[in-house]
Amino acid sequence: MTPALLINGRFVTQSLSGVQRFAIETTRALMARNARVALLTPPGGNLAWPGASEIGKRQGQIWEQLELPLHAQDRLLINLGNTGPLLAGRQIVVIHDAGVFSTPDAYSRTFRLWYKFVQKALIRRQATIVTVSSFSRSEIARHLSLPEPLIRVMPEGADHMRRIASEPGVLGANGLLPGRFVLGVGTLSAHKNLAALGKLAGQLHARGTPLVIAGGMGGAAFNTADESRLPQPARYIGRVSDAELKALYEAAGCFVFPSRYEGFGLPPVEALACGCPVACADIPALRESCAEAALYFDPNDPAQIAESVSSILDTPSQQDRLRAAGRARAAQLTWASAAAILESIAMEVLERR
Repeated sequence: MTPALLINGRFVTQSLSGVQRFAIETTRALMARNARVALLTPPGGNLAWPGASEIGKRQGQIWEQLELPLHAQDRLLINLGNTGPLLAGRQIVVIHDAGVFSTPDAYSRTFRLWYKFVQKALIRRQATIVTVSSFSRSEIARHLSLPEPLIRVMPEGADHMRRIASEPGVLGANGLLPGRFVLGVGTLSAHKNLAALGKLAGQLHARGTPLVIAGGMGGAAFNTADESRLPQPARYIGRVSDAELKALYEAAGCFVFPSRYEGFGLPPVEALACGCPVACADIPALRESCAEAALYFDPNDPAQIAESVSSILDTPSQQDRLRAAGRARAAQLTWASAAAILESIAMEVLERR
């Protein structure tokens, strides 16, 4: 049986971030729904995927732009990570946000110029554009001059956290006690805004509650912030496994997310799914994804950030309310429902032929 839908599997060679998590979970859910979905990957991926077809000899952009379209031919190709091959015929491209336009200081010049060029070219070639929030749809429409009705929206999911077995050893390894630390997840990228947590870090230290920051410190795609401006004192524990991250979410007294710009905001949604009270930036994408299940603050006001987190730590009734609301909100966000929307879009594209 010839696959009707092909998935660009470049993500299996990339480090795990929110975009790669989206690609992994969406692919898993699509393949569970539709037997005529096939995953094409570069050789030597970091992620083994049963039933995937390794094609070509290269990796990265060369593989995506030159080798992938030769194998896709005239079948519908689904690209889940912001870019796609310019030489492919029919394709769907999920663009997660317009960050390279709206927050250019967060990205390296090379990365920014390449993404702008590719995304504009894909629209000229009439690729079907999908994104992950209504906010991102309005941003993409504004920066890429594409009418909003032509941009489809699918949400992200949170139920992958239920499949992950928690690894509580990460707490002891870092000297952490359940309920007695505040967790942040982020990188040195400028838009993640970790510098705004400086006042919070000082107040937490005074009360004997550590601020713990998990995550890689940037990457080739990003302009990284000056490390001297990162909040201190804080415990930077680097990248952690999914199991360790779940244990941190479950044990933290509060999760804080000060990002100035997001297309969806997966980390706070993961925290909601794990029953962790969330304080996050009052920006449109996070209002959309977390709804009434989080406490919001101005990401440009360090004092308000510190006050919001302290109010959660000091108010058990608020903790209970946020935990219950968080679990309820996360239950509404499933990868199966997201994949169903994407599959419906794909069937419409196939029918238009």
